[in-house]
Amino acid sequence: MTGATGRSDHRLGKFDPAWLSLPFGVTVASGVLLYAPIDTDMARMLAITVFCISLWIGTPVDPWFTGLIGIGLIGTVFTSELALVGFRSPATWLVVLGILLGEATRQSGLAAVIERLSFNILPSETGSDATVAYRYLLIVLSAVALGFVVLIPSSLVRVLILGPILISIGEVFTERRPRIGLFLGPLFVTYYAGTGILTGSLANIIIMGLVETNADVSVGWVEWAMWLGPVMSIGRAVVVTGIAYILYRPRDPGAIDAAVDTDSSPEAPATAYRMIAFLFLGVAIWATDTIHGLHPLYGALAVTLLAFAPQIGVVGSDAVGNADVSIVFFLGAIFAIAEGLQQTAFTNLAAEVILSNFPQNESLVVALLFLVVAALALTFIMEGLAVASVLTPVLVSFSESVGLPLTPVIMTEAIALNTYFFPYQSAVLVAILGLDVVDSIELIRMTALCSLVTLLVLLPIQILIFAAAF
Repeated sequence: MTGATGRSDHRLGKFDPAWLSLPFGVTVASGVLLYAPIDTDMARMLAITVFCISLWIGTPVDPWFTGLIGIGLIGTVFTSELALVGFRSPATWLVVLGILLGEATRQSGLAAVIERLSFNILPSETGSDATVAYRYLLIVLSAVALGFVVLIPSSLVRVLILGPILISIGEVFTERRPRIGLFLGPLFVTYYAGTGILTGSLANIIIMGLVETNADVSVGWVEWAMWLGPVMSIGRAVVVTGIAYILYRPRDPGAIDAAVDTDSSPEAPATAYRMIAFLFLGVAIWATDTIHGLHPLYGALAVTLLAFAPQIGVVGSDAVGNADVSIVFFLGAIFAIAEGLQQTAFTNLAAEVILSNFPQNESLVVALLFLVVAALALTFIMEGLAVASVLTPVLVSFSESVGLPLTPVIMTEAIALNTYFFPYQSAVLVAILGLDVVDSIELIRMTALCSLVTLLVLLPIQILIFAAAF
């Protein structure tokens, strides 16, 4: 069974090495309390942080449960106000509404629309050529996945919606390679391309929430899309689609079910089309944020209200019970940790350490590359969203100290925190693995290739754009 964050439950009666992270976390936290050359409050906050991070890395329990532990420890050692600060963040509730939207989208029958579209767009002559059919389906499904980035907040929700659809469509091929490609390609598009849309990635939402809290700076939905969308959404989608085609195109042109009947694909219910209309309304609200000044939360709120409204909605209130919103405790802990590190001045101390190693009088290009290396290094030792909670306040202080423009700094951090190599670095990758279609080696190969092309090709282009503008 797979939880909301994609972690598989551990079986009872058999020792799981993941539990080693518990004594490790206790040991490191104790070492911080006893020997760290910092004041008492800072040491306590840092001890809670490293203990939670060790559990998030090892995952002996679900991340939301670790989040509850962290919230409890912060409330006990410090104050209830600090412990619950994350539940006041609009970013937290944007994610919750995104999960409800995901459940409404899933139950509305939108999957049937996508499946019919995917098969109906196939030219008739591709029915006997697996390679051509694979190319067409991969492009269509990747385009749908990219559209989902704009329509549905949270990459985890999009993966859970698209995964079963892609598995079903892939069954038209008799060879395993194209089935894997149609599964991984669009899922990686909807995951990696989320960097370029503010509401498209949980890391983006957390980073922006922390920046609004720590620096009183806000970047609008349209502004974010204008800066990062062309390279990190469209460009990344093209790269991922190309990699999936090269790696997984059929070896046998006849490896397709010649008996497939596109007319027999599921009929799309009327609720699916209403859900599409609601989602486009949400995009319209996000895209006009420079006019009304509302947080993206309110666009998601409007769509959620419509989707669940009596008579005009697409699902009943019982759908709320099916939505797993336990991740809210994970997010609550992340924001509480970030605020605690800020209040105890740890972020200022960390910023000074980073500043002491930063090459002086260097260009913005060098500064951003330096920050990418620092962020990537942290993602190898902790989950990416945990990195955001620790690193973002540090980068805010760091940027203010050296006079760097904050917008390219936080956007570059978002790129780095959406560039992974191994499943343990991201709950979304674990969720993809949990769908039981690919093994870890196949997932790592695809992830590594997409990340390397991002770092070696797309990131330099994006940084040069920042350097020319700032």
